[in-house]
Amino acid sequence: MSDEDVKAELERLRAENEQLKKKGERTTSLKVSEKGGVSVYGMGRFPVTLYKEQWLKLLAMADEIRAFIKDNEGKLKSKGEE
Repeated sequence: MSDEDVKAELERLRAENEQLKKKGERTTSLKVSEKGGVSVYGMGRFPVTLYKEQWLKLLAMADEIRAFIKDNEGKLKSKGEE
C-alpha cells in the first residue's frame, strides 16, 4: 500500500470509529403519550412518563433533588455500577 492509501484508510477508520461512538450515546427525546402525558425517552429501557402537573411538581423540586443526591452521594450508585 502506498502512503496515500494508508492515510486514506486511516481517515476512513477514524470516521467509522466516531460514528460507532455516537451510536453508543443515548439521546433523550420528548413525546406526548397516547394518554396525554409527557414521555422522556433515552433515560433507560422504558420511557419515563408523567402528566404535566407531575412534571411541573418534580421540576419545582430540582434544587431539593440535587441537594438530596449530594447529601447521599456515598449511598447512591451510578448506572452500570455493581
